[in-house]
Amino acid sequence: MKTIKGPALFLAQFAGDEPPFNSWDAIIRWAADCGYVGVQIPSWDGRLFDLDQAAASKDYCDAIKGQAAENGVAITELSTHLQGQLVAVHPAYDAAFDGFADPAVRGNPAARQAWAVDQVKKAITASRHLGISAHATFSGALAWPYVYPWPQRPAGLIEAAFDELAARWRPILDHADANGVDICYEIHPGEDLHDGISFEMFLARTGNHARAKMLYDPSHYVLQALDYLDNIDIYHERIGMFHVKDAELNPTGRQGVYGGYQGWVDRAGRFRSLGDGQVDFRAVFSKLTQHDFDGWAVVEWECAMKHPEDGAREGAAFVRDHIIRVTEKAFDDFADAGTDDAANRRMLGLGG
Repeated sequence: MKTIKGPALFLAQFAGDEPPFNSWDAIIRWAADCGYVGVQIPSWDGRLFDLDQAAASKDYCDAIKGQAAENGVAITELSTHLQGQLVAVHPAYDAAFDGFADPAVRGNPAARQAWAVDQVKKAITASRHLGISAHATFSGALAWPYVYPWPQRPAGLIEAAFDELAARWRPILDHADANGVDICYEIHPGEDLHDGISFEMFLARTGNHARAKMLYDPSHYVLQALDYLDNIDIYHERIGMFHVKDAELNPTGRQGVYGGYQGWVDRAGRFRSLGDGQVDFRAVFSKLTQHDFDGWAVVEWECAMKHPEDGAREGAAFVRDHIIRVTEKAFDDFADAGTDDAANRRMLGLGG
């Protein structure tokens, strides 16, 4: 078994225009002060990180790593959640997602997709320059508008969507393989890869690509009423990344999983700061440790109520308290009486 690394913090929810959240040096000093020893970088946020420069220059990446190390912080992964979303966008979501893209490609879906693919590839190259081997992203979605089949879906619709999704991602996965980097898709409602079955459908179409992995986040499974512990047992060989995020699902006679179009505070299912929701994190950390997960425990703070800075500080302590330092010996080694093949046979009544 291996000890999970952490605590680390995904910086996306904290980056802003006011100090200490508006520059790389300031935000990592703040994260370290909160108790974090790792940070996950949102690659799209130019206030913190220059993706073009990182893809082109190892020297730039060394400087970024050096600043982090001076503050006792490691770079755990890069994220292209926003760019990965744009690898596959159903036309119904064109307007909603256009703002994720560079202004030069907005309003042009084909150019936007090409830009997104280039962005993810650059982040993979930058990951190699940084010496990290896992990358976080979203899959995007072509079939999501048809997730609830009314009217009934025409035969072949979902198959065609997943064929296309895999075709778009296969060259990116191959680029990742050439750079020694796993692509960890956050399994997330709104993405075509939103549960285990949909991930399997995608995986089969990529030829079970070795670089296609999961970003495990139990909060998204709670909100789907999916067994998040059994999920680890099933997919542990494909889990390459871990977001530590809490959630609760409290259905009533008026609303359930779909939420009745309510805002986050008034939804039956909502994200919560660590320890305030329903995820059994002691069991989650135990399962991941049992299955030799050796990546980072990365806090992704999202909560409908609590102040983010409080959530961040509490989250660092929460993760530290849940990481299991694995044992190097069995608890009953004191009772080891020693044995050999002959003794084993005598114990089984098999003679000499």
